[in-house]
Amino acid sequence: MPAQAYRGKPCVCQHRLELCDQRCVADMLETTFYIACLRLTGRRCLVVGAGDVGLEKIEGLLACDAGVHVIAPDACDGVRALAAAGDVEWTERPFAAGDLEGHFLAIAATASTETNIAVFEEAERRSMLCNVVDVPPLCSFILPAIVRTGPIAIAISTAGASPALAKRMKREIAELYGPEHAELAAILNDARGWAKATLPTFADRRDFFEAIVNGEPDPIELLRAGDRAGVERLVAERRTAAERAPAA
Repeated sequence: MPAQAYRGKPCVCQHRLELCDQRCVADMLETTFYIACLRLTGRRCLVVGAGDVGLEKIEGLLACDAGVHVIAPDACDGVRALAAAGDVEWTERPFAAGDLEGHFLAIAATASTETNIAVFEEAERRSMLCNVVDVPPLCSFILPAIVRTGPIAIAISTAGASPALAKRMKREIAELYGPEHAELAAILNDARGWAKATLPTFADRRDFFEAIVNGEPDPIELLRAGDRAGVERLVAERRTAAERAPAA
């Protein structure tokens, strides 16, 4: 349930009820979300609102090399600094109809229910991706907690039910999957070109990589011990074995 939407309080979603009756969040836990990773490099993304919450969303977009456009009549110091450095474009005024033109997705992070609804409804008309912070019913996509280590990204979502639980899970996952997993991903990526050029079928390529990842010695344990050379020897041995295997 979104923190801003609960029974007896003013409505913050598209239903515009006098008082919230939670109808908009009743099915959130039953919603099956389609999980995808968006490539935002060079894509223009809009953030409406430039307070501390907006800054958090802006920084997440910048981490993915998105082109960030911010619309807000005022901004916190962090957003002002990003705008002054040229890292984001800041349009210093309230959101207006038509502002979503030319953007790939929109995030609304304002304290104004009417503004948030306006962003959501325009995004719906344009079939654009939209996230209204802390109001899942006004989202065509939600932003999970993310654990990032090199090329590895692990997303944790509770469908808006409990951000606190998502934060705990993020911390626990970060302790379980560390830099050695990212290092192994990079080593295996280096072998992908050889595998595609040498191994004729998907099954052959799958078996080659699974033999490395799930075999003995354990490449993760080797990397934890600082033995990258041992992992590279393991990959070389598997390559040799694959090359010598009789054709099906």
